[in-house]
Amino acid sequence: MVSPRMDYFAAAPDAIKAVRGVEAYIQQCGLEKSLIELVKMRASQINGCAYCLDMHSKDARRNGETEQRLYLLNAWQESPLYSPRERAALAWTEALTLVAETHAPDDVYAEVRAQFKDDELVNLTMLIGLINLWNRIAIGFRNQHPVGDHAEVPKAKRA
Repeated sequence: MVSPRMDYFAAAPDAIKAVRGVEAYIQQCGLEKSLIELVKMRASQINGCAYCLDMHSKDARRNGETEQRLYLLNAWQESPLYSPRERAALAWTEALTLVAETHAPDDVYAEVRAQFKDDELVNLTMLIGLINLWNRIAIGFRNQHPVGDHAEVPKAKRA
């Protein structure tokens, strides 16, 4: 187990405030909440960010995402559970998260372009860049996800 390296929130509050500003914009930009969480989960899977995977799996479940879709996200290309729009976003997420390897191929761009209007595509691209930034912050400073009693998503109230 690794230990956190520093409290980056305390060390550079204005930097974190700026990143949180972009996060606030993304949350209200019009992209579907479920799509936002799938993109965050997929990039975090690729980057191996346990902190972000823990957080965004809980956020996704709180917003109604199914366990099956979360479990199969790593193999989304082989599953019929994702819509054409989600598939295009996930392909774009992979292309940009692995941009040094992929160089954002034209066929992936054409696929995402067909599913997203201009402003949506810019917002999606900003989302992908943002989660990659959060992953690098969390991994670089060794954020630790909660463990134990406080790690579970609160159960919905039954009628």
